[in-house]
Amino acid sequence: MDLLFSNDRRGEYPGSWYAASVDLPEARPALEGTVRADVCVVGGGYTGLSAALHLAEAGLEVVLLEAHRAGFGASGRNGGQLGSGQRQDQQVLESMVGMEAARRLWDLGEDAKALVRDPVARHGIDCHLKDGVARAASSERHFRDFAGYAEHMQRRHGYGIEVLEREAFHALCPSPAYRGGLLDMGAAHLHPLALALGLARAAEGAGARIHEGSWVTGIAHGARRVTVRTERGSVEADHLILACNGYLGGLDGQVAARVMPINNFIVATEPLGARSAEVLTRDVAVADDKFVVNYFRLSHDGRLLFGGGESYGYRFPADIAAKVRKPMLEIYPALKDVRIDHAWGGTLAITMKRLPFLARLAPNVLTASGYSGHGVGNAVQAGKLMAEAVRGQSAGFDSFAALPAPAFPGGAALRTPLLVLAMSWFAMRDRLGL
Repeated sequence: MDLLFSNDRRGEYPGSWYAASVDLPEARPALEGTVRADVCVVGGGYTGLSAALHLAEAGLEVVLLEAHRAGFGASGRNGGQLGSGQRQDQQVLESMVGMEAARRLWDLGEDAKALVRDPVARHGIDCHLKDGVARAASSERHFRDFAGYAEHMQRRHGYGIEVLEREAFHALCPSPAYRGGLLDMGAAHLHPLALALGLARAAEGAGARIHEGSWVTGIAHGARRVTVRTERGSVEADHLILACNGYLGGLDGQVAARVMPINNFIVATEPLGARSAEVLTRDVAVADDKFVVNYFRLSHDGRLLFGGGESYGYRFPADIAAKVRKPMLEIYPALKDVRIDHAWGGTLAITMKRLPFLARLAPNVLTASGYSGHGVGNAVQAGKLMAEAVRGQSAGFDSFAALPAPAFPGGAALRTPLLVLAMSWFAMRDRLGL
């Protein structure tokens, strides 16, 4: 079974509020026959589209293959949060890789936010980009940790994050579940599918060729050239970029052992009107401190977009709305009478260290994936870094490639049952408030 086809209609966007709130383009033609390119990109999400855009802007001949539609996967379904830094916070990174390398990663994280803002501005991508992401603490201990982190970031990195004690946080986010939090106005939130569609248009405008409905069935590696086969054609290219994230399937075992797909779920309520002030009093996004994170924000038409709950198999639950309604009502019990208009799932990918996995699989094959819930900035940046590495400028790519990237215990075969056990343990700790 392939996650590409487990939960969605072939060649169609999922039934999300995101897909319902944009003008979807006509499907692009599938690859037919054999074509030649400087670079073949597999995957039409943020990573692949960013790579194609930057390569085409540099004058290279690029062919991008997407099994479904551009922005079909996590890039068009996620919570839309453009966070600062990396998925792991700076104090963890400093312990993990040392101060100098951690500082490089912070700087790369700041560059990633700019790399999202840049094409939005240059290409006029209407993705409702707004500043502000809050982190919510569900216990006094976690709030003290948050406050200490804000002080650390100001002292060590000169980066300001506002600390909101309980009353101030409640004035922003009127939920009884939280004891305080942080507000990072350097982070942002956006409409993720609109961003992906805009990147696709920009890449095509620069000269990249995008083929949708072009499922890659095999790759033949060569010392100087790679052949990428689809159901009805093939691409012969000097370089290959694998940008598949949670939808890699069996295309590369080395990546599959280190990058694991998991499923996450989001609902969109009916428009809340005046009741939106019961959710948030400012137009910012929120993510909390749970191991399985709850994340939410208001849409531009006044709906609550709420993400919560994970699963680790191939199939989505039969009733996604019911799965997400439970954590939503734990955060906002007053919304028990609110209708849910849209519910959808998506597949992202995580790594053992919760850091992106960037690697050179062969002299002419690069890959990037495993953004672990921090993919809006990381993925757009990874595409640019791979485009630069193809052209011989690999400093940024090498900074990520040098990060520890252990395989999951049991490799690709046993990673899922072992992860389920681990996630169940951490979920229990969340419930007990530990």
